[in-house]
Amino acid sequence: MAKPLLRIQRYFRRKPVRFFSLILLYLTAGSLVFLHSGFIGDSGPGARGGRDSIVSSEMISRSSSSDTRSGGIMSRVFKDTHRSGRRFSPQWVRRNGHEGHKTLSRGRDYTHNWNRALKGRNAKDMDDGRAKYIGCYIDDTQKRALRGVSFFDYKKMTVFRCQDNCAERGYMYAGLEFGAECYCGHKIQAPNASESECNMDCKGERTNLCGGANRLSIYRLELSQESARRYGSAIFKGCFRRPNNVTIALPYSAVIQNMSVDKCVDMCTEREKSLAVLGGERCHCGFPTLLFSLHEPEDEGMCLSHCPGEEFESCGNDKFFVVYQTQVQDNRCMDRHFLSTRAKQLVALASFPGAGNTWARHLIELATGFYTGSFYFDGSLYNKGFKGERDHWRSGRTICIKTHESGKKEIEAFDLSILMIRNPYKALMAEFNRKYGGHIGFASQAHWRGKEWPEFVKNYAPWWASHTLDWLTYGKKVNVVHFEDLKRDLFSKLKGMVQFLDLNVSEDRLLCVEGQKDGNFKRSGLRKLEYDPYTPEMRENIDKLIRTVDGALKKRNISGIPAEYMPR
Repeated sequence: MAKPLLRIQRYFRRKPVRFFSLILLYLTAGSLVFLHSGFIGDSGPGARGGRDSIVSSEMISRSSSSDTRSGGIMSRVFKDTHRSGRRFSPQWVRRNGHEGHKTLSRGRDYTHNWNRALKGRNAKDMDDGRAKYIGCYIDDTQKRALRGVSFFDYKKMTVFRCQDNCAERGYMYAGLEFGAECYCGHKIQAPNASESECNMDCKGERTNLCGGANRLSIYRLELSQESARRYGSAIFKGCFRRPNNVTIALPYSAVIQNMSVDKCVDMCTEREKSLAVLGGERCHCGFPTLLFSLHEPEDEGMCLSHCPGEEFESCGNDKFFVVYQTQVQDNRCMDRHFLSTRAKQLVALASFPGAGNTWARHLIELATGFYTGSFYFDGSLYNKGFKGERDHWRSGRTICIKTHESGKKEIEAFDLSILMIRNPYKALMAEFNRKYGGHIGFASQAHWRGKEWPEFVKNYAPWWASHTLDWLTYGKKVNVVHFEDLKRDLFSKLKGMVQFLDLNVSEDRLLCVEGQKDGNFKRSGLRKLEYDPYTPEMRENIDKLIRTVDGALKKRNISGIPAEYMPR
């Protein structure tokens, strides 16, 4: 026995490298055993998710992934909430949740039943400028309280993130559950729960509550009213009085058994009509016209008649119609071409960067049928359909020319000008996003919090004022259009812009534009920052610039800065 041991000793004495190799193999084997024991410990029935925990979910709509809950960290993806499967949770949670769901009665809309839920929440919690807290509600996996899209993130969910994603899709309500789940909807279709049951911290911010197990913390999205509300692929337009001559205004109609929004939208889509109009059991299809312009919406309460085929939907009645916009494109305003003869006058579409110039070009092209040009060349805009982008700005083939220039020589080169002005606080942020994120992208948090943002405001804010002042000083004939006014009253403001261009106005074409107003370069959603990027010093300087521009406009007998710009 001694001889073999002696041989081994002599072997490693001669081969020290092999000795260290043996030690390394031993340590590696120990590590593998340790890792294996860790996997075994997590592989029980309460640790579902496994490899799914690697995935960070991010807004993938209508996914058919199974809906499971476990003690481990999981991520799930966007999906229609009615497809959710069984939810796994502790026995006491399932028992209490089941008892709570027994109180859910069919055919009820609990949207306005939230007074009791407000107890215990202060005003700051309820209203943060983006949304108003409604309360804690019961959520059932089989009958969701909010029945729009949903998305989950078990690492970074925040209240603002949920609100932003729901508002971006046009929903009226956003609800957070289990600390990491976000649900969107137009109605709350479940009863209140006790506030104490919405007791789970948000995964992305421990300072806020994000519902509980089978419990939703629900917010009403104040800003979502600015955008259209969606129902599947259709966009809710509102409640409108029945037109006097309905057969001319809406030329196609049919009675549908067990009427629902889906059935009417599907029928009008098949008929290639952009409007689906519900009037009780009858579905009408057509396009916006002067007989049915959608300019005078009624209170939605006038249309609250339940659909025969879906109790939670409104189908209107004989006197008041519910209107949806389908995915069918209204082609009455889509044709565009260059001017057939050289323009006699050069018209500038002037603005400070970030003030909506590209959007205004889109509207003008649809309203007039003529391409717009540019003082510059942007290949991405050309590829998106702005064919006048390639023409030299003096070619005379375009109806107006985009420019951000503000020098005396550049301004005097134009015979007429439409001057777009936007709230500087919004315009500066929009241009900063474009500068660092592209036409429809967003600057990163590193840019906002770094030295780039203060430097940008320092240089660009004075330009916002000087740009307007220069055009008012050197422009030969200036038509001032405020971005916010155009957004609020597109039909009449765009009509005035077309008339300024000395073109005949087609009101049917303008109505078509209203349905296609967003175009390809709309930066969607609420602002992505969860804090105010403007310091008190920045605001003081910008407010002075606003007052200066306001005075200059009034001096030229032009209506001053809109009230929402003015410092408070």
